[in-house]
Amino acid sequence: MTTSHITHLECTRTGETAKAGRLHNLSAAGAPLFARYDLDALRGVLTKDSFAGRPANFWRYSELLPVRDRANISSLGETFTPLIPLERLAGGNASIKDEGRLPTGSFKARGLALSIAMAKELGVTRVAIPTNGNAGAATAAYASRAGIESFVFCPDDTPDINVRETALQGGKVWRCNGLIDQCGRIVHAGEKEAGWFNIATLREPYRVEGKKTMGIELAEQLGWQVPDVIFYPTGGGTGLIGMWKAFAELEAVGLIGSKRPRMIAVQASGCAPIVRAWNKGAQCAERWDDASTAAAGIRVPAAIGDFLILRALRESDGFAIAVEEEEIFDARAHTARDEGLLLCPEGAATVAGYSKALESGQVGPDDRAILFNCGNGLKYPMPDDVPRLDLDAPIDWAMFD
Repeated sequence: MTTSHITHLECTRTGETAKAGRLHNLSAAGAPLFARYDLDALRGVLTKDSFAGRPANFWRYSELLPVRDRANISSLGETFTPLIPLERLAGGNASIKDEGRLPTGSFKARGLALSIAMAKELGVTRVAIPTNGNAGAATAAYASRAGIESFVFCPDDTPDINVRETALQGGKVWRCNGLIDQCGRIVHAGEKEAGWFNIATLREPYRVEGKKTMGIELAEQLGWQVPDVIFYPTGGGTGLIGMWKAFAELEAVGLIGSKRPRMIAVQASGCAPIVRAWNKGAQCAERWDDASTAAAGIRVPAAIGDFLILRALRESDGFAIAVEEEEIFDARAHTARDEGLLLCPEGAATVAGYSKALESGQVGPDDRAILFNCGNGLKYPMPDDVPRLDLDAPIDWAMFD
């Protein structure tokens, strides 16, 4: 058994409570549910020394996670992800948190590991998910590990490697002629028609609990401090929402103080519903029509957690920023050349957003900034501009000058 201190679930819109230990999707009000814990009981008990000797992975935070029986955890070798300083950008005060080091090569491993563990704990035998790529791969891997059947629906132009790895790892995957929110409608309809459990973004309470471990882990890596700003590639926004939740819980148990990072949501100009809502001062975001960006992970026209993302931005004195396609791929190229880091397009968007915010003065060069790279850059297409050398012809050595 674990030492989970979960007590109940809570509607993020109304505050209405629901029982933990039962299957739930959205609340009665149609909003995401949050897991709540007995934080008072943990204050002074869960200390910095508590983690000594525990494995260096996100399962070490078991008191603040919902899994009650460790037998339901199907691990694939999760580990801490490194903080890598960007030495040539803004004086080295920005660091990449490289989530591409996790199983299945993306930060989706965190949320889906928790979601699948809870599905197993609650007796689920089949799950379904809409995806732009990496979430489907993580679902298939963890579900197969747990002996759970998985059904995955993705847009037609989902990166081929994501589709193939999902299928190879046991997921039943379909390409669909629509965007991710349209795939989500299939998953929702199938709850009744196909009898699967819907684990789409924020439609069950536990995926966000996995994503919040990014915030706990980050604080621990920084000596139980928080950075000044966090740039996060924002589609469904589960990680941004989860980290904001994590910081509140960490303060409540006494592991960090009251300081919070400014949360920065980074989106692509071709799909920026959160940025548009932020600029309007709105509480929710309208659907973005004709969404288009090569950074597939942030091509989410409508996020069910839009109000939670915007709330976190307001409460943290943060903001939302959009970057152009050219800026994303320029950032990816110069980060690879100048820093030796191969980022996914979504991670490169955070570098572009950070550079843009520095230029505008929205953040300062002395601010300690964390930029999230959410996937392994090797999973994405790269430019093919390598010249050929004819070994049967004389070599022009001047070309190497």
